[in-house]
Amino acid sequence: MSAAPRLEVAGVSKTFGRNRALKDVSLDVRPGEIHALIGQNGCGKSTLAKVLTGYHAPDPGGRIRVDGNELRTPVRPLEARAAGVAVVHQNLGLVDHLTVLENLRVGRYRPSRFFHRIRWQDEQAAVRPLLERLGRPLPLDAPVGTLPEADRATVAIVRALQDADEGRGVIIFDESTRSLNRRTMESFYAIVDEIVATGTSVLLISHGLEEVIEVADRVTVLRDGEVVAPGVSTDEITETDLARLVLGRTLQASAAVASPVPAEGEPQVRIRGLAGPLVRNLDLDIRPGEVVGVTGLPDSGYGEIPYLVTGASPASAGTLELSGAALELAGLDVGTAMAHRVALVPEGREEAGLATTLSARENILLPASSRRAGSLRPLERGAARLAPEEWMRRLDVRPHAPDLPVGKFSGGNQQKVLLAKWLATEPVLLVLHEPSQAVDVGARQSIIATVREAAAQGCAVLVAGGDENELSLLCDRVLVLRDGEVAAELAGPVAPDDIVHATFASASRRELRPSRRSA
Repeated sequence: MSAAPRLEVAGVSKTFGRNRALKDVSLDVRPGEIHALIGQNGCGKSTLAKVLTGYHAPDPGGRIRVDGNELRTPVRPLEARAAGVAVVHQNLGLVDHLTVLENLRVGRYRPSRFFHRIRWQDEQAAVRPLLERLGRPLPLDAPVGTLPEADRATVAIVRALQDADEGRGVIIFDESTRSLNRRTMESFYAIVDEIVATGTSVLLISHGLEEVIEVADRVTVLRDGEVVAPGVSTDEITETDLARLVLGRTLQASAAVASPVPAEGEPQVRIRGLAGPLVRNLDLDIRPGEVVGVTGLPDSGYGEIPYLVTGASPASAGTLELSGAALELAGLDVGTAMAHRVALVPEGREEAGLATTLSARENILLPASSRRAGSLRPLERGAARLAPEEWMRRLDVRPHAPDLPVGKFSGGNQQKVLLAKWLATEPVLLVLHEPSQAVDVGARQSIIATVREAAAQGCAVLVAGGDENELSLLCDRVLVLRDGEVAAELAGPVAPDDIVHATFASASRRELRPSRRSA
């Protein structure tokens, strides 16, 4: 093992106005290790990643070294890349109108010697092996903006892997695996394992405590911009220990555990004959107070169900029965769905869920104000003031600042605002797609507990997601789709292993990085 760490951060701070986001942060990443950096939303994880790659200038006084060589601060992005620092940021940094190949090779083109033309066959040959090893062969000529979130993440990851020089440098993954299902993550970490075996290192920024315990060699915990646990071996710590370090208190596990709903009773929501691009003739019942999950492989169709049943995407067939009404899904639009108290919490909060330049108050009131757009009855001023504040209190949105633009909140608190926005409409059917994606353990508990509370008050809840741990905590029943049809139905309590086994129908859940345990 080399004497010099692959990455050494010493006394790095970062201040935004009156807010000190990082306070004398120090950590070291050893050669050939996966080092996790965890903490709640807003604790400074992504800020540190942006300091390391030159997006933010740190306060004076800190030091950053890569392979023993000190980087000038503020970091120059090209110098960081030349030193061996590669990064995939949380927002992926993709250009939607460019193709997969163009996103992968931009800045890396190898034009012909004499005419300086891009030789596209050579560019394709450069990226195909990595895509194949990752287990996700993508259409290289497809615009990235047309891809599912998991495929977009794969593009960003492969782009960073191209910069991983064997045996040197460090790759920073800033929440890069948040959209990948279990099988894709297994393939991803198989590649990462090959990379770290050469001596190259990985700094993994993640909210997934299960993921960290399985794959990381050591973990550093940030809380409120400060290191509270430096470089702890994951062999010496449990998921419960990590949660306590992240939160500064013991997590009350019972608050987030689903309590199965009795099977008897007439369904409150009936979906019959739902069909779409991937889904075929799906029937689904949800009883009052029940939380039903749908999952499967990325091409199984589960991810399109939330949008088909709420009118956000056109269904080719099907009916939705609720509150005495029967809606034809083939012609359903969002306005009609909202009028029948159907609410959708979409996957992409920044792109499809929130108006980030508007305040939290305005975002929470948007559905209510839009329903009054064709009415002479104005929205009561008292309701406009009190409803957002009450929902922000119930979901523990921090800071409790209803008039702050949503874009100023951390990702987990943005997700809480998104959920509050639709719970405030008092839906009969609440439909959620990846409701706690890329949020910390505390925010995840708040979200799950609030959804369970809404169900307990009689709301029917449909959850589509690829995180077996989230589905296990949240759902009374889980339907597993394969080729657009229900392949298995699991009744609660549903264990994560049961969901994985039914999804892949071949074997039990495997560790993401088994080589770490055998080392």
